[in-house]
Amino acid sequence: MNGKKSDNFVIHGDICYSLDQNTLRCVEGGYLVCKDGKSQGVYPSLPDWYMNLPLLDHSDRLILPGLVDLHMHAPQFAFRGLGMDLELLEWLEAYTFPEESKYRNLGYARNAYAAVARDLVNGPNTRVCMYATVHLPATRLLMDMMETTGLVCMVGKVNMDRNNPPYLCESSAALSAEHTHMWLAASAGRYKNVSAILTPRFIPVCSDELMGMLQKLQKEFNVPLQSHLCESRAEVEWVRKLCPNSKNYADAYDSFGLFGGDVPTIMAHCVWPEEDEIALIREKNVYIAHCPQSNANLTSGVAPVRRLLNNDVQIGLGSDVAGGCHTSIFRAMADAIQTSKLRHLLVDRSEAPLSIAEAFYLGTLGGGSFFGNVGSFAAGYEFDAIIIDDTSIYAPFPLTVEERLARVMHFSDDRHIQEKYVRGKCVKC
Repeated sequence: MNGKKSDNFVIHGDICYSLDQNTLRCVEGGYLVCKDGKSQGVYPSLPDWYMNLPLLDHSDRLILPGLVDLHMHAPQFAFRGLGMDLELLEWLEAYTFPEESKYRNLGYARNAYAAVARDLVNGPNTRVCMYATVHLPATRLLMDMMETTGLVCMVGKVNMDRNNPPYLCESSAALSAEHTHMWLAASAGRYKNVSAILTPRFIPVCSDELMGMLQKLQKEFNVPLQSHLCESRAEVEWVRKLCPNSKNYADAYDSFGLFGGDVPTIMAHCVWPEEDEIALIREKNVYIAHCPQSNANLTSGVAPVRRLLNNDVQIGLGSDVAGGCHTSIFRAMADAIQTSKLRHLLVDRSEAPLSIAEAFYLGTLGGGSFFGNVGSFAAGYEFDAIIIDDTSIYAPFPLTVEERLARVMHFSDDRHIQEKYVRGKCVKC
């Protein structure tokens, strides 16, 4: 029978999720069980002991884990698609920094962030790691607004005290650290779904003094960290000049104690890593947020995802709005496959392109593991799920569940999402 949605229910439909990097499990006409906000597993037929739970019948619909975005800039949502003829550092100066300066005005921030929240609720992502700006009040506002969406988000107040325009640059390392301390203290225990993540923007705009202070704050508050790594060749050379005593970009972060290990860390991009950096990333269990569309749009390059995977590096996907124009991680999956083919063709024939299964893994279980047991329907995982009505994605012949998944990656939009669950709660019904 059909039943009222609650924390305990069964969904019936065509279910697909990753078992590992290379393996999809597809169960046509299967049953996905949720109890107390966690998956109890997927079954071809419903076990007797779950028969008393409400049944939500989504026959012929795709049931997928919620998607995970490991890297987006919330204040950049407003100017998506602008400046795509520029390279990274030029684009930051021409568009990003002027736009982010507007968030000192809370009225502007409220309107802009409301659009971000609406877009994310309607889309397929259920978990997001996002950057705010340097502005403390606007960062708190973003956290408050994202809390109301029901999505699980990590939000970072940005730190930057050098090498950026005076209208956005924090006046000193001490003031940046003081505001960050105030923000972390006020955020602790305040939210159910939103949490703080330490966010030095990237080494070129953070002084050595500030990085040292942030390391102390990280220890005091025990929060994760997000930043950027090896995004463009120009950026890598800039870091080399700023940090002459470091072996490379990754080592510069590590020298401040802000590169994985005891600090759960996401580094976005990693387009131009050296072999020593890849080894350090693996050793420190740093997550890489692969942002294929942004890397193409801003002429940064194509990340060596196959080489990173072969070296057992933890990788997820990022939209990198507004370097990327789309928040949907379905788009990032499709772009990851496409750019991996270009790299295989033009850069290194030994690096095989990504498969559909691998791209889906990166956008679900691969990135989801940064949040814990997230991104799968295996028993014990947090129940994040999206119900996709793909009947309008026409095919004149029968498709397998895996083939339907591939078409959803490439053709779906928010209109195809019937329902969305986060930790067992329906956030789009």
